Amino acid sequence: MTRVLVLNGPNLNLLGTREPDIYGHTTLREIEDGLRRRSAELGLEVDCFQSNHEGALIDRLQERDFDWAIVNAGGLTHTSVSLRDALKGIGRPFVEVHISDPDQREEFRRVNYLHDIAAERIVGRGAAGYAMALELIAGRTGAGQVK
Repeated sequence: MTRVLVLNGPNLNLLGTREPDIYGHTTLREIEDGLRRRSAELGLEVDCFQSNHEGALIDRLQERDFDWAIVNAGGLTHTSVSLRDALKGIGRPFVEVHISDPDQREEFRRVNYLHDIAAERIVGRGAAGYAMALELIAGRTGAGQVK
């Protein structure tokens, strides 16, 4: 069974209440619960992890107990060479997800240390971007398909 790590960075624990005009009203728990339900239907195993601490995110990645990752690094997307190095160093493909489209926001958000090493990117699709990433992984791995 394909194992998927859903990794969420700083401030994503505030989804649902933080700037709902940008990020919507869906909470991180609601996103995670939806991913767990959908992963069961797709024949995938999902583990979700969120931290406001860069080192904790890196430590979690370095456990390497997953086959694919869905990564919303939040603000670390624009600042963290260390997170980039960890993602590159672990040798696991990942889908980069952003609820909003950083390229349509402030200038500083156009710096992205992850985009060129991600297997795929889903941006600006709201909370639905996570489920889209899960579906993409299922398609890439053949999960849930009758052989």
